[in-house]
Amino acid sequence: MVLLGTLVNGLLIVLGTLLGKLLHRIPEHIKTTVMSAIGLAVVVLGLQMGFQSNNYLIVIISLVFGAIAGEWIALDEKLNAVGRWIEARVGSKGDTSISQGFVTATLIFVIGAMAVIGALDSGIRGDHQVLYTKSIIDGFTSVILASTLGIGVLFSAIPVILYQGSIALFATQIDRFVPEVLMESFISEMTATGGIMIFAIGLNLIGLTNIKVANLLPGILLAALAVTIQYAYQLFV
Repeated sequence: MVLLGTLVNGLLIVLGTLLGKLLHRIPEHIKTTVMSAIGLAVVVLGLQMGFQSNNYLIVIISLVFGAIAGEWIALDEKLNAVGRWIEARVGSKGDTSISQGFVTATLIFVIGAMAVIGALDSGIRGDHQVLYTKSIIDGFTSVILASTLGIGVLFSAIPVILYQGSIALFATQIDRFVPEVLMESFISEMTATGGIMIFAIGLNLIGLTNIKVANLLPGILLAALAVTIQYAYQLFV
């Protein structure tokens, strides 16, 4: 089943969130320290991903024009609006901002090499091991996030399933028209571009910055476009 790994990922996020809500009585100073620890881990993960680029000029260009596009269409505001819409319908008085939990968790779970590579493995080879591993990591992360940011984390399972599921379904046909060399370049440059965003999320979690990371998301698509242009140029030169 092509979508099995994606569905398991979504399920563990939901279960982790529910468990995290049961642990909401953890003392505030412990939550703060744990959140800082997660932030530091996310920063290191982002750095590791960022160093995977083979052409850092592509990463810089993708981030710059991605930021322009994201600001122009106000992607961060639209994502927060979805969170507020959910909050208005299912929020309760004791909840931390559902919007904050939804947006933060969505960015952490969706951006990253494991989401892309795992979904591609599911679609191309029917191998779900990468997504199973990601599911376990996301499950534990959602426990901590939910204990500090509330039930909004649960709703991040929806974009995770849609995003990874779409890649997995697309990947069932991708090897027919995308050369292996181009696919490797896609993964490395998109991973590096996403890594910078993950790094920014970590800084936000620690409280050092307040970067609108969602507005950088178009950079991932632009990285794929830049790699395609570079590949086509090399073929004809």
